Amino acid sequence: MSNITGKPIETGIIGGSGIYAIDGFQLLEEKSISTSFGEPSDSYIIGELGGIRVAFLPRHGRNHHLLPSEINYRANIYGFKVLGVTSIIGITAVGSLQDEFPPLHLVIPDQLIDRTVSRKPTFFGQGIAAHIPFAEPFCPLLSKQIYDAATPVTPEISKGGTLVTIDGPAFSTRAESNLYRQWGGDLIGMTTYQEAKLAREAEICYAALAMVTDYDCWKEESADEVTVTTVVSNMHKNSANAQAILTGLLPQISTVKTCHCNKSLQGAIMTNPESIPDETLEKLRLLIEGTLNTPKG
Repeated sequence: MSNITGKPIETGIIGGSGIYAIDGFQLLEEKSISTSFGEPSDSYIIGELGGIRVAFLPRHGRNHHLLPSEINYRANIYGFKVLGVTSIIGITAVGSLQDEFPPLHLVIPDQLIDRTVSRKPTFFGQGIAAHIPFAEPFCPLLSKQIYDAATPVTPEISKGGTLVTIDGPAFSTRAESNLYRQWGGDLIGMTTYQEAKLAREAEICYAALAMVTDYDCWKEESADEVTVTTVVSNMHKNSANAQAILTGLLPQISTVKTCHCNKSLQGAIMTNPESIPDETLEKLRLLIEGTLNTPKG
């Protein structure tokens, strides 16, 4: 699908409402999309930067009124699929579980641990079973492109790390924080796991740019700093770097995919196509018609 001027929108960005306040960004339209999985967090903000079309989505709504577990992750990712997006960058605020990732550091994680219990983590079910490969939850190609764009902007950037996703909205207890450290966790946040998993099911490349805001509460001398005030303040300090990284990154995102993200449903669907209920088939047609070779209705 294309926007009003017919040019394709291939890149999506999920983040706070300030992320798209980039110098040189030309707003073209705001597009509301209703999906078969409900309503996304907000309208998609579609614009152009350096000749590249991009769609932004405020993860929590532009007034930040959605808790992490209230976000309709399925609708958000499905909406990007409707727009024709093939790569998504998730900008996310995280706490650090390790000394090597201090506040204001940027990290491109490569692994995830899911500690959420109250979310809908898949498009499938209701008569269709699919099991995607997810050993490497972030697109390696897109992650490298983010890192390459970030290194000229700031030396405070690291590639690799395990991000633990929790339900929230409260921050962790100290016992939980230390447990995640023992598991090998490097970062902690409240949103990334579902975005990465659903993007993989939708055969969209996904990578994250994590902005460290605090040391979580394991570091007792810094525990009092894990407050909304501190998090928001450090997010704002990091936003200028994030904007500069996106400015350099967008023209470099390859439309030729050498990764396997866009083939993740090949062999993943176990259900006989003839057994899939019509209602479920129609609901998932955009995601699976190329895999099942289902006729268009």
